[in-house]
Amino acid sequence: MRVDVAWWHLDGTPQTIESMREHLRENTLDRWTKVPGLRLKIYFADREQNRWGAMMLWENERPPLDQMPPNAALALIGRPPDVRVTFEAEGTVEGLYELATLQALGPAFTGQRSEEMERC
Repeated sequence: MRVDVAWWHLDGTPQTIESMREHLRENTLDRWTKVPGLRLKIYFADREQNRWGAMMLWENERPPLDQMPPNAALALIGRPPDVRVTFEAEGTVEGLYELATLQALGPAFTGQRSEEMERC
């Protein structure tokens, strides 16, 4: 398994955490649910440091770029991420959990989860 992590410091860019969250809510789910090999994508925000980014967990290798959605954050922010790293996952563990799916969770999707879940 492979892990990709990337984030931007938003200071000095035209974007805010709120604008990135809005874009995520309105434009992202359908694109990424169809990517082959993507096990999980987690978007994150750090308000204290004004950072926005994502972590992707791949079952194997990341597919070629032409099989992935365009990098919307790159286009919106206007420059490559400040940090981009790739790791080999050395192991995975799933704990006890109650949620059947992680699809459309988080502040970006508050109030939309049930309607998004119906489409998936």
